[in-house]
Amino acid sequence: MAKKNAVAAFSTPKFKLFLAVLILVVLGGTAAIFVGYRGIMNKSDTFVSGIRDSANISIGNVHQTSTRNGVKEWILEAVSVRYLNEKKQAVFDNLAVTFFLKSENKVHLTGNKGILKTDSNDIEVTGNVVIKDKDCELQTEKLYYKHHQRTLSSQAPVKVTGSAFNLSADSMVFDLKTNKTVFEGNVKGTLGGNITM
Repeated sequence: MAKKNAVAAFSTPKFKLFLAVLILVVLGGTAAIFVGYRGIMNKSDTFVSGIRDSANISIGNVHQTSTRNGVKEWILEAVSVRYLNEKKQAVFDNLAVTFFLKSENKVHLTGNKGILKTDSNDIEVTGNVVIKDKDCELQTEKLYYKHHQRTLSSQAPVKVTGSAFNLSADSMVFDLKTNKTVFEGNVKGTLGGNITM
């Protein structure tokens, strides 16, 4: 049974686990992109210092790997990155981030474009956005991470699928401070055992 213009808070254990992984992906993604951007900009101090403040910089085929104590944490890849100085943005094309968890599972984040606002650490990923691990997958066209508000949101339709549930809605907001997820608009879901929301 579909609920039009409904608001739903989803609280099954598997879904909470998925959202915990999703938080890790987004926060890690923000850090990955920021660190990747900083690493790129620091590769050639002479080159960067010779460019006027108003200039743009473009670098192709970005590949950044983060390791800690010899353990791989994540890999960030993009076809290109452009730093738009006046807009204080780093723009990644065909972004893909793979996170390596302590459980030896992997979480993948992909999107056609990622925009990091370097003054706020806010991030927007757009176009065929997919976040998935071995159990769950979230699909949408736009995903926002607001650093100061500590929220993850999508105003585009979202679809979340897992082995024990399916859920779709017109929009989603996840509050990192309260661990509460709100789905709004045409909320539809199916839980294990063919229970329909």
